[in-house]
Amino acid sequence: MSTYKALREQIERLTQKAEAARAVELQAVIAEIRARVSEYGLTEKDIFPPRRGRPAKTAKPVAAPKYRDPKTGQTWSGRGRTPAWLKSKDRGRFLIKG
Repeated sequence: MSTYKALREQIERLTQKAEAARAVELQAVIAEIRARVSEYGLTEKDIFPPRRGRPAKTAKPVAAPKYRDPKTGQTWSGRGRTPAWLKSKDRGRFLIKG
């Protein structure tokens, strides 16, 4: 039965051999791919088409202000959390006319 130390050394030697073989093969593969791309006039989009699925999120348009605090001039569009200056008050008083 092999010892742990001997097995670790064997793993290290095999790892080094595998990395060397990969480096040699990688150069050949890259050269072949470049030749094919040049031969057929391929582009990045031909090789890696856009992903399907959910489309990219688009920014929502900014909503126009609907309410204004007459004291501070702060505005609120009516979207999201109600501001403190408008909570528990009659919103009709703060409506922006027009």
